Amino acid sequence: MFKESSLHIAARDSIVWWKAWLIRLVAVLLSLIVCAIVIFGLTKMNPVEVYKGIFDGALGTTRRTWVTIRDTMVLLIIAIGLTPAFRMKFWNIGAEGQVLVGGAATAALMIYCGNSLPTPVLMILMFVASMAAGVVWGVIPAVFKAYFNTNETLFTLMLNYVAMQVVTFCIVYWENPSGSNTVGIINSSTQAGWLPPLFGQTYGWNVVIVMLFTVGMYIYMKYSKQGYAIAVVGESQNTARYARINVKKTIIRTMGISGGICGIAGFLLVSGASHTISTSTAGGRGFTAIIVAWLSKFNAFVMILVSFFLVFMQKGAIQIASQFKLNENASDIITGIILFFILGSEFFIRYRLEVTKGHK
Repeated sequence: MFKESSLHIAARDSIVWWKAWLIRLVAVLLSLIVCAIVIFGLTKMNPVEVYKGIFDGALGTTRRTWVTIRDTMVLLIIAIGLTPAFRMKFWNIGAEGQVLVGGAATAALMIYCGNSLPTPVLMILMFVASMAAGVVWGVIPAVFKAYFNTNETLFTLMLNYVAMQVVTFCIVYWENPSGSNTVGIINSSTQAGWLPPLFGQTYGWNVVIVMLFTVGMYIYMKYSKQGYAIAVVGESQNTARYARINVKKTIIRTMGISGGICGIAGFLLVSGASHTISTSTAGGRGFTAIIVAWLSKFNAFVMILVSFFLVFMQKGAIQIASQFKLNENASDIITGIILFFILGSEFFIRYRLEVTKGHK
């Protein structure tokens, strides 16, 4: 008879918050070490210099810093919009389309009403119109899901392409100059419909609007009755019905909120950033925001950090591509390694490894 040791994986009942964040911190540090090895192995360059280049590309100047903040805010508000739908286990893959129709509604008002309405009235109308367009784009798949149990993943995904065609149709009428197949900068001479600076900062309003939605979503999901209903429906629709929660109404309302917030992201992109509209206005942010929401475990405040990190690495990619004559994919490799370690750390937060001894 002799003892034989074996390794088992057991789920943790709970873990104190500081241990969870310590595990994540260790994962990040390990990922940076691995990235340094990969960088040196592939390019023979000093990894520290590459890291400095990434930092300089994202935060090296005041302008770069504010552009990084601006893009972080857009990514963050889309992730905030996806949160209630995902918490309800309604897989909204249609944020791209919801952003596009919100941007199209904003652009339409800028073009047709920019020179005839006072700025405050125009801004309110653009905000409401972008939100309403996003609500419609979110409610359509919700109604079909609630009443006909359609596949929301495919439905919302296909609506992205419909939104792209809607924008393409609009560009035909709005192209400037004629024959360019682009809208160009809308109201470039008057800047009608452009979000004005706030406290001297060009993107000040972007920050204020998004942070208000971030705080509001945290309170809504954690403390409101509707937030509780979303959580219950996400866990079990049968349980929700037993608790006398109107499941159909909850699905439609939640997707209306989700789509509406994503539509507002379109408003921020068109009125507060690019001042134009195209089929690439959303720029893949609707899909990147899914990563943000999942990594943050639907915590609105954690999404701020995750959104900033992803935008930070994206801006850094442009810098190291020009500074070191590297392909932009080099930064994607670094980002992928870091994300791999961060995602892997969640395993050690949720589970623990146990060594057990038995008899043979």
